[in-house]
Amino acid sequence: MQIHNKQAENEFTESIKSLYTSTNSVKKITHRAIPSVPERILDAPEFKDDYYLNLIDWSSNNYLAVALNKELYLWNASGGDISQLMSMDDGTTSTANDYITSTAWIQNKGHVLAVGNSKNIVELWDVNRQVCIRSMKSHNTRVGCLSWNQHILTSGSRSGLIHHHDVRVRQHHVGTLKLHDQEVCGLKWNNDGRHLASGANDNLVGVWDANMSQESQPLHVFREHTAAVKAVAWCPWQSNILATGGGTADGKIRIWNVYNGNVLQTQDAKSQISCLLWSKDHKELISSHGFQLNQLTIWRYPEMVKVCDLAGHTNRVLMMAMSPDNEMVVSAGADETLRLWKCFGLNEKQKKVRETLNLADKKSASYTSLSRCIR
Repeated sequence: MQIHNKQAENEFTESIKSLYTSTNSVKKITHRAIPSVPERILDAPEFKDDYYLNLIDWSSNNYLAVALNKELYLWNASGGDISQLMSMDDGTTSTANDYITSTAWIQNKGHVLAVGNSKNIVELWDVNRQVCIRSMKSHNTRVGCLSWNQHILTSGSRSGLIHHHDVRVRQHHVGTLKLHDQEVCGLKWNNDGRHLASGANDNLVGVWDANMSQESQPLHVFREHTAAVKAVAWCPWQSNILATGGGTADGKIRIWNVYNGNVLQTQDAKSQISCLLWSKDHKELISSHGFQLNQLTIWRYPEMVKVCDLAGHTNRVLMMAMSPDNEMVVSAGADETLRLWKCFGLNEKQKKVRETLNLADKKSASYTSLSRCIR
């Protein structure tokens, strides 16, 4: 994994796209600059061209985890250095066909990284000590997606089953969700931890509450998509709003109200959708695309009007992750590159507002390190 020391293929000069924006009691149109080329490009050799996997995640401590076939790398976005955390070849039971299938950082400034693999195992790694602190096996097929909810790690597998793991206890498998009959490729808890969204290759979207019992039934099953649903994303400022995106035969973004199950918006992106992310500071979301566009697109919410396209990948975009300051988005492509886009930058006034909110959050939050509780 290497860094291209260039700002991108083109100069930054004509890299401005204008935007909408903000709302007050009197509507006022403002503009912000969105660079149309990435700030940085990272080489990602052997990044697997597999739509159903989730191979990158960006931690609250500003480390980007990237899985390249059998190996897991960490890029320190603050300092720029790259280190290898682990390799499946280090184990005595690894075969030539083994590979990493998913990654997910624990929340709240944690240094624990969950790593799923094709051996149907989920490992928990302490990245500070660079050691595996737990290995959990409950699935019978590869684990393609992971999502944390405090001490609960939820995993989705190729069998269609979703498992809840309580990482504090020895008998970690505490719940199973049964809906999908094909591979689960999208999985995300919302910010308040009350709802989980799942998407799968059976074209279904499930919405679940936080009940961990074995008999849990989905609150809603959305059947409108006509292709695999990997892209699931919860609105950060309205916890009942869910965005989903369908694969090649669908290509549509749908916005749902999970309180009543109604669809609020449907937008035809005319391309395979691999990931959706909401901006926390702008009323926008960004989608990444495979066949045929191979680009990122920013949409203004709730109108779902296209703000701009971000092109540069030469093959389909498979995944995105957002930086902890919510200003940068990294996209991972089948062209074996990672591209960093500063698409949600803030002006000085917005930065001051966010600093005030962050300070209030720190004063009210109580955080317990889960690394001491994991068994």
